[in-house]
Amino acid sequence: MGLTKTIARPRAAAASVQAPAALPLDQILIADCIAAMRALPARSVDMVFADPPYNLQLGGELFRPDGSHVDAVTDEWDKFDTFAAYDAFTRAWLAEAHRILKDDGTIWVIGSYHNIFRVGTAVQDLGYWILNDIVWRKANPMPNFRGTRFTNAHETLIWASKHEKAKYTFNYRSMKTLNDELQMRSDWEFPICGGPERLKKDGTKVHPTQKPEALLYRILLACTKPGDVVLDPFFGTGTTGAVAKRLGRRWIGIERETGYVAAARERIAAALPLDESALATMQSPRQQPRVSFGTLVENGYLTPGAVLTDAKRRFRVTVRADGSLLADGGETGSIHKLGATLQEAPACNGWTFWHHEAGGKLHPIDTLRQTWLLATQP
Repeated sequence: MGLTKTIARPRAAAASVQAPAALPLDQILIADCIAAMRALPARSVDMVFADPPYNLQLGGELFRPDGSHVDAVTDEWDKFDTFAAYDAFTRAWLAEAHRILKDDGTIWVIGSYHNIFRVGTAVQDLGYWILNDIVWRKANPMPNFRGTRFTNAHETLIWASKHEKAKYTFNYRSMKTLNDELQMRSDWEFPICGGPERLKKDGTKVHPTQKPEALLYRILLACTKPGDVVLDPFFGTGTTGAVAKRLGRRWIGIERETGYVAAARERIAAALPLDESALATMQSPRQQPRVSFGTLVENGYLTPGAVLTDAKRRFRVTVRADGSLLADGGETGSIHKLGATLQEAPACNGWTFWHHEAGGKLHPIDTLRQTWLLATQP
């Protein structure tokens, strides 16, 4: 027996409504996210990436076995009196996001087990159509210090279109190229944000849940095109804005915590956009070893626009945003395929064939792969 839905879905805007050119592009709106979204026109953004409060319901302080304090999420913005209050907040911002998304736009929401299932229910009730759930598997998760549960080693992302029949952007071929010629799967492994990327002030994290840029890099490369508008209603320290700037996308951030806003502005101002040739992406299918070449590009071990050569400097290629290579003669392909093409050989191990220059010497790119593996070991 079927169930009849009684929850009203957001109405589509009238066909005559057009987004004005005066969107607050590449700006941070210091405001409550729901109020700020209500001020934006219908059907005006191409993608929403949302990292909302997780409502962690933490009970007291958390300490490591050695007695040191764990820097967990204890900020007021993550606290709600009841599940009902959290659900009402979630439905309100999701409804506004639905209204301002273009008909071919998509939304991404990330969360933990504390909130993602409640968010998922609201997403479906409000008329969105879930395309995938993505598991971000953390290469170096925080252990469970009390030893009372499994180590919480992943977060979940929901990717949804506006409705079941909606057309949407998915750069399938770029994702396949990024993954060295295998279809990109729905389980993604990235380390948690750390090292120079982690923003700190006086030795303390600026934001407790800062997301790694590599995660946003993959999402924006997968679901947007250069020039598209990406809205982040929980902007934090500006990961979405920094990556959008690098990839030639426009962005709008909403954040009410002024400390985060200051850090985000400084970070985005320092982000360098890629040139047009590096932004071009593969338009033909491609295949993968254990660590994909695209993983190195996503994590900044090689930046788009970097030049690679073979050991004898006979061939010269440029790295592009999705991990494909562009030869001086105009040929394109993966590290393996293009290496074979240029040599007129049946196959090529791109990891040992292509070299990057460092310290005045050429090194095979496989050394970067090994460096990445060492850095991401738990």
